[in-house]
Amino acid sequence: MSTAVTNISACPACVAAPAAETIAAKRAEREAGIVLSLPTAHCAACISDVERALNAVPGVRSARVNLTQKRVSVAALPSVGAEALVARLATIGYPAHELDPGLLSTTATDRQGRDLLMRLGVAGFAMMNIMLLSFAVWSGAEAATRDLFHWISAAIALPTLAFSGQPFFKSAWASIKARRLGMDVPISLALILSSAISLFETFEGGEHAYFDAAVSLCFFLLAGRYLDYRSRAAARSAAEELAALEVPRATRLDPEGEVIVPIADLAPGDLVLVRPGGRMPVDGVVTDGASEIDRSLLTGETLPLYAGPGSVVSAGEVNLSGPLTLRVTAAGHDSSLHRMAELVAVAETARTRYTSLADRMARGYSPSVHILALSSFLVWLYLTSDLRLAVNVAAAVLIITCPCALALAVPAVVTSASGKLFRKGFLIKDGTALERLAEVDTVVFDKTGTLTLGAPTPLGLEGHDPQMLALAAGLARASGHPLSRALSAGLRDMAVTPADIEDLREVPGYGIEGCWHGSLVRLGRAEWLGAAPVAETATFLAIGVGDPVAFRFIDSPRPGAASAVAALQQAGKRVLLISGDAEAPVARLAAELGLTEWQAQALPQEKAARITALQAEGHKVLMVGDGLNDTAALASAHVSISPASALDAARVASDIVLLGQDLSPLPDALRIAVQARRRIKQNFALSLAYNVVAVPVALVGLATPLIAALAMSTSSVTVSLNALRLK
Repeated sequence: MSTAVTNISACPACVAAPAAETIAAKRAEREAGIVLSLPTAHCAACISDVERALNAVPGVRSARVNLTQKRVSVAALPSVGAEALVARLATIGYPAHELDPGLLSTTATDRQGRDLLMRLGVAGFAMMNIMLLSFAVWSGAEAATRDLFHWISAAIALPTLAFSGQPFFKSAWASIKARRLGMDVPISLALILSSAISLFETFEGGEHAYFDAAVSLCFFLLAGRYLDYRSRAAARSAAEELAALEVPRATRLDPEGEVIVPIADLAPGDLVLVRPGGRMPVDGVVTDGASEIDRSLLTGETLPLYAGPGSVVSAGEVNLSGPLTLRVTAAGHDSSLHRMAELVAVAETARTRYTSLADRMARGYSPSVHILALSSFLVWLYLTSDLRLAVNVAAAVLIITCPCALALAVPAVVTSASGKLFRKGFLIKDGTALERLAEVDTVVFDKTGTLTLGAPTPLGLEGHDPQMLALAAGLARASGHPLSRALSAGLRDMAVTPADIEDLREVPGYGIEGCWHGSLVRLGRAEWLGAAPVAETATFLAIGVGDPVAFRFIDSPRPGAASAVAALQQAGKRVLLISGDAEAPVARLAAELGLTEWQAQALPQEKAARITALQAEGHKVLMVGDGLNDTAALASAHVSISPASALDAARVASDIVLLGQDLSPLPDALRIAVQARRRIKQNFALSLAYNVVAVPVALVGLATPLIAALAMSTSSVTVSLNALRLK
């Protein structure tokens, strides 16, 4: 014997909401979501071709192309793998590779958006039905008819509020459990109060019930929250963009052949195969194959770079033309891409001076709101003896004074600004760096590797004594200085065998030294070795007290260096060049870039001391440098930037990393930081001005709870839209 249970309800919302959740859960069980990147998709024809091809694959339920993000989202049975879809697209000329849906902003964050939208739809549907019943009451329905309509409205409204109001109730309950008054506490109180007084009126057979207002209030609050969510989603987080580049699986080369494995199963030393069009799944070194790689999404560089045996590649880069075999050096959470994404995520949520101010204001604001609402309730009840009116005024005060806009004032701007800076090639490591960057009035540049490419080429090596070349190779290979690295590479290309040198030790700011056959050998600065400076950039080699030998180099200015310096000067910034290089090459570069203030042969402590002196004069200094001798200066500056090619010590000491080679976006970064600070102040002003106007209106009873919900939602959306005005 079986028992059938039939649900009968006057409320479509009570039936629709659980049904929607059940349908979504069942669909998730029977369908798998696959996201593929489409780097070559560019037009409407591409959309139709890709969707038609994928929809023809057995087991695929739907395929939708997002041309802006160059992705296709596929809903398919679990038996359908990404490899089959990639192969199908390859047959029609569209290279594709799989992205990890769990790391894409279009999944986790869109799930929140879909949830809000579903609750908004339920509230809207219920609101329209209750409005129809309310029209009958307003039109003159009396006695039993009026009471019946009130009870039907209650049957629709109460389950709807229980379902659609969950985002507010859950947040409010979490705040209360944490013994604080969050922003959703007054909203929840307003919904409960309006429902309670309406239910009381229904039980008492009163003329007026406010179920329509309560559900409408919930609808407009949800609409405001959804619009705010959409506007903030438009300012996509740089951390989400980086995370979206991570690949979930890789082709590992085992003795048995190719095996597709999750990234988590890879270990350093494993060999992986990356086919043309695929994104690098790991950090690694190319062991076999030759190709070109696209680093534009990571560094902003638009030109492809050659990759062959010995080339170092990073997760997230795209293999363009030929298959590459990589030996894994780091994978998954250890990859440079993942660490970069985590770094940005921490920076975006860091506490700035403005964040702390907003939090302090919100903490003091919430208790004040409840006291104000209680006071308005007591005053109106005393003056009018009308419980219904007093509750409505109190509810309106609770809603209209909710500090949502105040809480959004800073995060909306910081997220928008960090995303824009990332797209210009700047990775913010410290969340307070944006605030400090806006205060800069003086910019100090290092020379080698900063204003120049840091890839000097040695000149005339063939004219040196073979023994001196062997000694230079032995010293240079142990040094991290750009000149030493260039010298070591040049000697390696000449097949020079490095001499065996013992007790190697690098002296920051001077060079490197060691012991060879009982003699002290040094490679480094001219004054350290007692050599006469030369006109070109040079490093010197000396054996004991013998005469130093000069190794000369040529270096080129970094792309965009001249335009960056000119734009900074035009913007009224003081620009200085402080370098440890010889006077002649520093003077030549300063003249080429139009710099009038420069200093050559500066030691690390002298650079730091100069910056400290500038700041003692009241200047806010931005230091841009990349070498070991810049570390102290970077750490002592008000804010600091180092190129991605910098040494690890310099990158750790800096607040912001320049991902690409081009320096021309630097003035834009300062401008965006200033704009961000201005937008934050504007948001504070908007939120405070709103409350100055809105609170008195609610207190004197001119705003119903519904009008209060509209006003509060409008203020929150206005603040978010203002953040998106960053250019």
